[in-house]
Parts: sequence; structure tokens; C-alpha cells
Amino acid sequence: MELPNSTKLLERAAQVIPGGVNSPVRAFKSVEGTPPFIDRAEGAYIYDVEGNRYIDFVNSWGPMILGHAPEGVISALQKVISKGTSFGAPTELEIVLAEMIVERVPSADMVRLVNSGTEATMSAVRVARGATGRNKFIKFDGCYHGHGDSFLIAAGSGAMTLGIPNSPGVTPANAADTLLAQFNDIESVSSLFKEHPEDIACIIVEPVAGNMGCVPPLDNFLGKLRELCDQYGALLILDEVMTGFRVARGGANELYQVEADLLCFGKVIGGGLPIGAYGGKRKYMEQVAPSGPIYQAGTLSGNPVAVTAGIETLKQLTPEVYAQLEELGQHWQEEVQKIIDKNNYPLTQHRVGSMVSLFFTSQAIRSFADVKTCDINKFNRFFHLMLEKGVYLAPSQYEAGFLSTVQSKEMLSEVIAKMEESLAEVFAG
Repeated sequence: MELPNSTKLLERAAQVIPGGVNSPVRAFKSVEGTPPFIDRAEGAYIYDVEGNRYIDFVNSWGPMILGHAPEGVISALQKVISKGTSFGAPTELEIVLAEMIVERVPSADMVRLVNSGTEATMSAVRVARGATGRNKFIKFDGCYHGHGDSFLIAAGSGAMTLGIPNSPGVTPANAADTLLAQFNDIESVSSLFKEHPEDIACIIVEPVAGNMGCVPPLDNFLGKLRELCDQYGALLILDEVMTGFRVARGGANELYQVEADLLCFGKVIGGGLPIGAYGGKRKYMEQVAPSGPIYQAGTLSGNPVAVTAGIETLKQLTPEVYAQLEELGQHWQEEVQKIIDKNNYPLTQHRVGSMVSLFFTSQAIRSFADVKTCDINKFNRFFHLMLEKGVYLAPSQYEAGFLSTVQSKEMLSEVIAKMEESLAEVFAG
């Protein structure tokens, strides 16, 4: 029996799903291609409907840190799902996952489980506004915090300015309360506080930017954000949906030792199932209903299936596993840099733990403005060459890649050899 063709499936999907996909980046629009429809995954590999096998560096956009279908997680899911999928009532499993998060994350005294990273970030900003009695907040150009109205804001014409909506359906009133600064530019943040000294409820930041590619905080950027928040009475929210339990056992909060008031989580804490969480200092979290007046709710929040996947994933993420991931990441970084240096390619790379990015520019990467200097055409060519060689990378220059525990140095070396071949073809003209 002939397997279905991905192109035909995309055409079929487009009749009933906007763009044929349920999340825009999956459509491969930015790389001008047709996405392979995936049939199954196992370990370090995903397999499309036509039987092609790819080494996966997307890993469901981060959560598959143990690789696909890890035995311990799958067996735990099979056991728990036989008891029911959702009760709309408390379970002990919710407590276990919350305790595991609190034990690992230095700034988290309490957490509330939700169903997605977007829910987590929306809720955290609401808590900050409710706790401070202020309306405005600061986010950073190029950082993504989900599709909540207040987050879908683009920079205006000035360097320091109120944001403007960058999606139809987002009102100017929403945009008016969102202030945009530049990542790794503390002066851009300080200027906003000076302009609105008593109006800013919080700063929300990806501690390691992941939605403009992997861009780490530089020059004690996070520590300086903490100082400004203390100076002006605002809260600091670390959006660790991507970095949480990915870059270190306690996430970026542990890695950079910055005190956060609130944090947001997702991805790894669900082991590939939909989940999110927000948490932080007790004095703020106890203001969330039913303990306090700040309302947030969710029928499927803390459902036993997603929670079980998270528990089993975190159980396996021991300090030794993070040491293994760091060793893999260092091997990747060193071997990629050898290719760049040997050929004098106009490329820049960043890595934090098991998050990696290769930027098609010689520009030093500190902010989204720097990332926008990348040669997108060359990246797109490189992406498709790697896909043809059986390597599945993020289909956008503006997305990070992720390593997993089921990859090995030998596997990474094999991929890096394919990278060298592909880069030679790209830069040959």
C-alpha cells in the first residue's frame, strides 16, 4: 500500500485547518518548502509518512530532552491512562510535580499548573499587575511569550517607544500597556523606567532568548534587570518555558543565579504532552485564587496524563544527565566552530547547555536586530540540504535547536560532517 504524500496531506489539511497546520512555524513558510508529515518517532529519530528517517534537532521544540518515546515515560503513561484521562478534581500527582519543580528552581516557592506556556505567561503578567496595581510591562523585541494579545507587539518607529500591534485582532489599547526594549541592552530598559517610573508592573524576559535563535544574556544583563525592578518596585518574570529544566536542572534561574519574582514553565515539564506552569515567591502566588483575589482557572490543568509524563521526565533528569548533555553540547560547539574557522565562513554560533543555534551572519549576536542581519536565503538553502541528508533542523533562522540524551558524540559527528558538506555547497554560490 502506497504511503500518503506530505504534499497531498498539506493540501488536504489546508481545506479544514488554516494553512494546513495547527501552529504557523510548522508550515515551512519561512524556508519556502513543504513540511514532512510525521508518522512516528523513536529515540533520536523521527519518521515521515513516506518512510524517510531524520535525526531530530527540533525535539518537539524542546520538550523531548530524553528523546522520543522514552521507555520509562511511555510505560508510566500506559499505566496512568488506564485509570482515566481527566477528572476536573485534585490528584496527588499534581502535588508531586509541583514539589519537583519547587525543589529544583531556586526562586519558586509555589507553582500553579496550567495547560500551555501561553497560559503561564498570561497568568504571570496578570499576577504581577494584580500584586503591584500597575498596568504596563516591559518585554523584549524578538522574545516570544505565547500568543496572548499583550505579547503580540512590534517595535514602533523610535528606539524607545510604546509598542504597536503586530497582528490583526490585537487592539491599540492592548499595545499601549506593552513597552518594548532591546535584549542585552540595559539602557533601553532603564529609559523605559525613567519614562514610566510608577506605571510598570513587571519585566518579562526569556533568560536565554530562544525565539530569535539561542541568544544568551550578556554582561550580567539579568542581574541588572533585577536591580532595575528593585529600584522601581516592579516584578521580574523569567519566562522559562523553553529554558526550564533544559539548560540546567533548575533552569536558567539556577544557571544564572538571578532572583526572580515569578517564573513560567512548559515543554520539559510535560515530557511532550501539553502542560505549563507559573510560580514564584509565596507572597505573590498566594494572591492567586482561591487563596487570593487574582483569578485564573483551567478545567484540564494538572490532568494526570500530562503530569505523569512530566514527573517521569524530571525523575530521569539527574545531575549526571545534565553533565552528559553539557558534554554533548560542548562537543557540538567545538566541532562546528572548527568548520567556521577553517573556512572563514560568515557564521556565528551560540550554545547554552543543550540549546544551540547557527546564525548565517558574521555579526556578533546580542539582540534581535543583530539576528536580522542573517542571510536568510543561505540559511534556507542549508536547511533543505540538511533535510535531504536526513537531518531535521528548526525550519527558521529565528528558532533554536535542541540536543537530547539519546544522541551521542558519534551521531553528532556524523551530523557535523553533513553540515560541512552542506555549508560548502551553500557558500560555493
